[in-house]
Amino acid sequence: MLTRPVEILLLRHGQSEWNAVGRWQGMADSPLTELGREQASQTGRLLARAEVRFSGVWSSDLSRAAETAAIIGAQLRLPPPITDQRLREAHAGEWEGMTADEIIAEWPGYLEAHRRPPSFETFETVARRAIASLRTVADSQPAWRGVPLVVAHSGLIRTVMRRLGAIDERVPNLGGTWLTVDARLPTGDALEIDGVALGDLFDPDGIVISGIDSHGEDPGEQADHANDHGSAKR
Repeated sequence: MLTRPVEILLLRHGQSEWNAVGRWQGMADSPLTELGREQASQTGRLLARAEVRFSGVWSSDLSRAAETAAIIGAQLRLPPPITDQRLREAHAGEWEGMTADEIIAEWPGYLEAHRRPPSFETFETVARRAIASLRTVADSQPAWRGVPLVVAHSGLIRTVMRRLGAIDERVPNLGGTWLTVDARLPTGDALEIDGVALGDLFDPDGIVISGIDSHGEDPGEQADHANDHGSAKR
């Protein structure tokens, strides 16, 4: 039985093929590049040296996240990742597969005003399903067993962080954040964030950095303050 809050490490996947060419992915299933696989492997080695005991791995069911999770989990000698559709990237609607330049040409003024096309999944919906998934992870892993590792997507992570009161930050491939989740608290029909708190940002120190998306390339983008706040290490 869960008796206290559970700490979770929430990470973005490695570089995907569409990351490399600047295409909006959303729920499209673009695979990892070789760089993305190497980033995941490097992160697994980094976490294996950390003074943290990991209890298991969860991920979005999209291949770029699931493969990242499997690579890291193997480095940590953990069972195969448990996948959850609720951890998918925000559905980008009409923009999936498009580059920022193509969006600017076909949807003038939208990116500058942080507007989204009609079929784009709302930030609230993304936050609702993501937080519900994180609560499920916390509820399944008593704190004494260790820290659950969750691999998802930049837009989802940014949306969750904003919903929990953080200033919007860009998330590089294999960047992320620490969270504390108390799944003992009841949930209701409304978006429930009681018992969910942000910790430090995860700084992928020593990992080859990629995927610090340009303006208009991230489905989680609402406002860009990436240059105003550094990442806290843990």
